[in-house]
Amino acid sequence: MTLIVGLTGGIATGKSTVTKMFQSVDIPVIETDKIARELLKKGTEGYEEVVSSFSRSILLTNDEINRKKLATIVFGNPQRRNTLNEIVHPRVESIVRTEIQKHKELGTKIIVLDVPLLFETGFIDLVDKTVVVYTTFKKQKERLMERERIDKEYAELKISSQIPLNRKVDLADYVIDNSTSILNTRKEFNEVLKQIEVLEWD
Repeated sequence: MTLIVGLTGGIATGKSTVTKMFQSVDIPVIETDKIARELLKKGTEGYEEVVSSFSRSILLTNDEINRKKLATIVFGNPQRRNTLNEIVHPRVESIVRTEIQKHKELGTKIIVLDVPLLFETGFIDLVDKTVVVYTTFKKQKERLMERERIDKEYAELKISSQIPLNRKVDLADYVIDNSTSILNTRKEFNEVLKQIEVLEWD
């Protein structure tokens, strides 16, 4: 049987770092954010539907979707966010299910499903075990401010718009602490990997 591991965390907790660690040991990772980006490229059905719903004001000069502008529109506006999710999520889930089936047919032992909003969406129903990448609120805020070049207040607002990270930790089967050094993160990753690899599936 194929074990499907759901990988998630909070914004700027370092989930992409752990994703690369799984890939470095030849465990395939299905990245829902990458799938969503492909689905919104110019010329796709998803693109046309999003532009129709949000107007051409969200487009760059090359007519591709300005993802930052779109994110700003849906942030703090549940109705607009739901509109976007209704367009994107079913398409992403369809591709994810196809990828999972492909790996099962190939006899892949472990698949990682990288989903930023794993606990908030129906993707939780697709996984057998969950891993949360954790960091402190202070580190999370600092990383987000640096990465997106935003001020402290806006960073705190973006973080608070998600399920509290401590709540995700409580829900997770495994936790990888990414709040100190990369060496410590790798050590915790290796410990989690050992536990995952010894699971027996009938």
